[in-house]
Amino acid sequence: MGAKIVSQEGYKVNLEIEISPEEFKDGIKRAYNKTKGRYAIQGFRKGKAPQYMIERQYGEGVFFEDTINILFPEYYDKAIDETGIFPVVQPSIDIKDIGLENGLVITVEVDVKPKVKLGEYKGVGIEKTDVRVTAKDVKEALETEANKNSRTITVEDRPVKDGDTAVIDFEGFVEDIAFEGGKGEKHQLTIGSGQFIPGFEEQIIGKSIGDEFDVNVSFPEDYQSEELKGKPALFKVKLNEIKETEIPEIDDEFAKDVSEFDTLDEYKEELKKNIRDTRKKEAEEKMKDAALDAAVANAEVDVPKAMVDRRIEGNISDFEMRIKYQGMQLDQYLDMIGMKVDDLKEQYRESSKTQVKAQLVVEAISELEKIEASDEDVEAKIEEAAGNYGMKVEEYKKNLNDEYTAYIKDGIIYEKTIDFIYGNAVKSKAAKKAPLKKIAEASAEKDETK
Repeated sequence: MGAKIVSQEGYKVNLEIEISPEEFKDGIKRAYNKTKGRYAIQGFRKGKAPQYMIERQYGEGVFFEDTINILFPEYYDKAIDETGIFPVVQPSIDIKDIGLENGLVITVEVDVKPKVKLGEYKGVGIEKTDVRVTAKDVKEALETEANKNSRTITVEDRPVKDGDTAVIDFEGFVEDIAFEGGKGEKHQLTIGSGQFIPGFEEQIIGKSIGDEFDVNVSFPEDYQSEELKGKPALFKVKLNEIKETEIPEIDDEFAKDVSEFDTLDEYKEELKKNIRDTRKKEAEEKMKDAALDAAVANAEVDVPKAMVDRRIEGNISDFEMRIKYQGMQLDQYLDMIGMKVDDLKEQYRESSKTQVKAQLVVEAISELEKIEASDEDVEAKIEEAAGNYGMKVEEYKKNLNDEYTAYIKDGIIYEKTIDFIYGNAVKSKAAKKAPLKKIAEASAEKDETK
């Protein structure tokens, strides 16, 4: 067997794989043993006819196609190792020569991982993000926690007010005719939520339990139903219940209930610390992204379309998974927004191309800087993953294979390389723009000194 690169232009490579007559004949023998059950030869039970009898009846090349299917994957893998190329897509093949005397010669065209011409990636300039936590931030965090710990109570001694939840029966009419989808029973409507047609919720304020009343509104001009948009409507409404949300008072007792602290001041300090830690992490991720973007922008690489197409498919698959969690299928979503799959693919094309370029640049930097994943790094990731699934490490490891372990290593190297780029970046605060008044004053002073 022999393999050589015949030509290479950019990321497109043409290979020639030669399989000797002896290797080819051995492949034919394997093809015969695998497929002989297909052939019926007079005088022999099916699958028992010798190879030469099948070839005599069906022709010398009867096993050639099956031989190619058997041999090519094996010899292609050897050719990849021999030539050192890194294919990024399935190859297209052509048979240049085939026969018992000459063996098999296959030409292969394949896209390979392109070479990256790195620009500056050490010392790229990025804007330093300052982290501040204000009293307002802490107050909002306290209010959020208080809302989480609120409870809903039924109110019977007063009418509906803004913010209450009204439990109503309703039926809507346009020109005295009930319309489809306009009826509901025991519907819980939070007043002020904007859930219903504009003007509907306000007309419930002031009503008491048991009241039956009319609500007059008009459907918006941009309403989704052609039959209803812009038309006046009357709703017959009955108020069944009034509920209000009771939010706990934010004091020392509240702090004891929701945290490990005895006083509100201690709890505030903890919230402040948590907010700062979260923002520091977010700021660091933002700066890492900026450093990577700079390194990618400084590099030159011709990104293969095949890699972009594959990344697009991956992004669409991720998107499909996300909307499934929301109870929607991809085709339903596309129908709803009036798009086709090809339209969605084009939407993802530019961002996918950027992602692939970033991946190639990071890989080139990791190779140049000899960034590796140690056994300890891999073990730590496996322990983290096992913890996320609530499994013991040894139990989790039983499900691992070499391919997944390689995936873990690639992820670690990628993260380490991003950290390397970020660690070597020059971080500086953005220059503050002087107020226009100050600029005018400085200009006036300059004029006076002339």
